[in-house]
Amino acid sequence: MNLSPELRTTLDSLKQAYPLGRSVLMPALYAVQKEFGHIPLELEAELGAYLGIPKEVVHETSTFYFMFNNQPVGRHLIYLCGNISCWLRGYEPLHEHLEKKLGIREGQTTPDGKYTLAVVECLGLCDLAPVMQIDGVSYGHLTPEKVDQILEGLD
Repeated sequence: MNLSPELRTTLDSLKQAYPLGRSVLMPALYAVQKEFGHIPLELEAELGAYLGIPKEVVHETSTFYFMFNNQPVGRHLIYLCGNISCWLRGYEPLHEHLEKKLGIREGQTTPDGKYTLAVVECLGLCDLAPVMQIDGVSYGHLTPEKVDQILEGLD
């Protein structure tokens, strides 16, 4: 697997916009993820070499932040907040409901490739607890019924 010419063009633009050292890394990882749907492990060394950043730093960054996917994910990526505020306001029944409704466990993708369920430490929306984010849109004050309506709206 190699960086495509289109991706190299994007990376060149990013290197000009972020000329100070490693500041280009996160925008570059977003560009890779946009092209491949995730950040393939086998591309980390090539990306690092292209950016002049050690491959270890590329790997550490791509695996530290939950918004970077290191394996393929479904068309709809569901982030369910598992922090203390959400736990206190109903995380557990929502987690169980989502796993049962989708027929998958946390970290898995539905067989049709439609949904991936991920539990994350914090979405920064404690005032809306319990909360989830799907495709970058946040939903709060969740109940199992509200979750069902949101998922139906995605179809």
